[in-house]
Amino acid sequence: MYPWCRLAKVFITKNRRKPLGVTDVSVLKSRVCLTDIDPFMELNNGRYLTLFDFGRYDVAMRTGLWKILMKKNWGLMVAGISIRYRYRLRLFRKFEIHSQVVAIDQRWFYFEQKIISKGKLHTSALVRTTVTSSKGLVPTQEVLDALGQTDVKMPVPKWIEDWAKSDKIRPWE
Repeated sequence: MYPWCRLAKVFITKNRRKPLGVTDVSVLKSRVCLTDIDPFMELNNGRYLTLFDFGRYDVAMRTGLWKILMKKNWGLMVAGISIRYRYRLRLFRKFEIHSQVVAIDQRWFYFEQKIISKGKLHTSALVRTTVTSSKGLVPTQEVLDALGQTDVKMPVPKWIEDWAKSDKIRPWE
């Protein structure tokens, strides 16, 4: 079941959190709920991806991107994810979702997202995202210009370049 109440909380409480710049870290607090668990009473591996969506939505709302998306009829798209699960999160455990843009190239915004509980990193993901329009991908500079953050430069580090290159050579049959 999709966690609509949790998503609503992200949208409703955005006004109580301070605005973010493109390079700032979003932190959302949450807890493992009954609708999140698998038969082993821990956070289901697929639910992590949904929770990371919420972290990116929070960034979009608090940077002002969400309003621009609605105004220009743009959308958000995930083009790739690499995730690493380190430790379990059991039922009712509190945790934080940390989301931050760590690199930008001409086409993609690269997010590093983490799930942290009691100061311990449980899961980490690299997420390649973009903004779309009816004409295709919106260049990242156009998005930054719309946000009024034209001077933001975040070069892609080698480890992310290597990840993107390996993704291109993977057979997709």
